Amino acid sequence: MQLSVIILNYNVRPFLDLCLQSVFKSIEGLEAEIIVVDNNSPDDSCEMVKTNYPQAQLIENKDNVGFSKANNQAVAIAKGEYVCILNPDTVVSETTFVNTLQKAQLLPNLGILGVQLIDGKGCFLPESKRNLPTLLVSVGKILGNRFQKVAPYYVNSIDKDQEGKASIFVGAFMLIKRKVYQEAGGFDERYFMYGEDIDLSYTIEKLGYENYYYGSEKVIHFKGESTMKDAVYRKRFYGAMKLFYKKHFKASYVFNNIIFFGIQLISIFKKSKEETLDIPFKKAVILSENKDLPVLIKQKTGVFTSLTTVNEVYGNTKLKFPTLCYLDVSQISYSQAILLVQSNCHSLYCFRFLLPNRKIAMGSDTSIGRGQVISL
Repeated sequence: MQLSVIILNYNVRPFLDLCLQSVFKSIEGLEAEIIVVDNNSPDDSCEMVKTNYPQAQLIENKDNVGFSKANNQAVAIAKGEYVCILNPDTVVSETTFVNTLQKAQLLPNLGILGVQLIDGKGCFLPESKRNLPTLLVSVGKILGNRFQKVAPYYVNSIDKDQEGKASIFVGAFMLIKRKVYQEAGGFDERYFMYGEDIDLSYTIEKLGYENYYYGSEKVIHFKGESTMKDAVYRKRFYGAMKLFYKKHFKASYVFNNIIFFGIQLISIFKKSKEETLDIPFKKAVILSENKDLPVLIKQKTGVFTSLTTVNEVYGNTKLKFPTLCYLDVSQISYSQAILLVQSNCHSLYCFRFLLPNRKIAMGSDTSIGRGQVISL
């Protein structure tokens, strides 16, 4: 078998549904399997997977065992030569896995293959390619952009659409040979949440493999679904970073405190921005041939909605006020949808994916806030 796609879910049922639909489209024609690990979600995620995706293997944990252990559980039963660690709040195109597997096979000493991640508004997520967070790099990150030229946190030497070596990839999308994953010992289960992707990336590099960024392949990551929000998450993040530096570097008491206060400042800044994310949409359009949908959406949301075309939406920077665009993925491909979202990063369009045979639409308008789900 070529590929095992592993998706860890916790309480993001609508986004998992969208993710699985896109993944099943992407693995058509491949020898592939999908393994979903659910960390005791309080919603009906497991029932949804059993009902709508019986082809997927489902591991139902009775407790939230954390990111590392859950992914290790899935890799232990995976049969693919390659495994792809994938977040449930992602959208892949019909060609994502064909293209990334072809690229991976051309790189004989490959460790991890990462792709270009964009948020729900279509904007590039710089954590798609990061440098090793050494002491100097970490302090520079905390102190702000003016210090990034000295010790850049992100790999700025590679354009977002290009490709090349990069040290650290985010756990939202990691393509790895299963034997390399196993040689590295998988994710370190001492990490419950945060830091495990940094640790695995660096561990694999230390084994002599090369991690590689493949910028021509784009995947949507509704990053806000896993945004750090409260004291519990901040504590876990700080604990993860403390573990990483203790494991791989000599971390001093002074350095630990610098990292701790930096995390506190960053989390407070993010929280304050989250509180101002309500966008007053005056109009909505829908990319579909279903003439009943605009009427239904207007009835449910109160926003005037009309049908539109791909050409009218693509890269439209002439809008005068925020406009919601529904993407009916029974009418357009996921590849088209991703391209449309990316082309409107700097426009006033915001996007919602409308799933076929579902009465929900979902999306996210920022990389720091929760996603939005609309019941229709």
